[in-house]
Amino acid sequence: MIRDALGIGIASGAYALSFGAIATTAGLSLIQTVSLSVLMFTGASQFALVGVLGAGGSVWAGAATATLLGSRNALYGLRLSGLLNVRGMRRFAAAHFVIDETTAMAIAREDEHEARFAFWATGVAIFTLWNLGTLIGALATHALSNPKVLGLDAAPPAAFLALLAPRLRSREPIAIAVAAGVVALVVLPFVPTGIPLLIVAALVALLGLRPVKK
Repeated sequence: MIRDALGIGIASGAYALSFGAIATTAGLSLIQTVSLSVLMFTGASQFALVGVLGAGGSVWAGAATATLLGSRNALYGLRLSGLLNVRGMRRFAAAHFVIDETTAMAIAREDEHEARFAFWATGVAIFTLWNLGTLIGALATHALSNPKVLGLDAAPPAAFLALLAPRLRSREPIAIAVAAGVVALVVLPFVPTGIPLLIVAALVALLGLRPVKK
């Protein structure tokens, strides 16, 4: 489990390099970039926030987008609360570590002791290396006169596609993903940057998931 946790942590740290660079090019200072990784600590929401800011959207639109994406962690917390069985200050630490990777590592174990160990090992590894990667990426970008020439703005959509691809194993999710993408492209010129576009795409996905009456 430790090897798996370290492997995920290293991959996340490499991913965080691009976040640190992108956040800097979006206009965030070094302190703001590092603080975002320490305090928010959920990659998809962080990329969404700086993506909206980098595209010219408002801080409120970026925060709303990040919140919408991060709301899934609350559902993970409901699933893990009974499994982790933490009390006191450890409960706050556990809540901060509830992300996609730690949840997946925990629920994959049948033994509760192993599940708890996998959760904490993965959480500590990712938190440490994610923040280290963010710092290195931000510092490296500050050292460049024009960091945008690196083309790092393509990293978030590429990463999201990589996360989405394994879930597209049947016709229905593929059709829903394509429909949401097409609708998002159509309405893009008519909505402000940030949360409105995400809501439109999410509504299309929810309509596609609605059971069909026979």
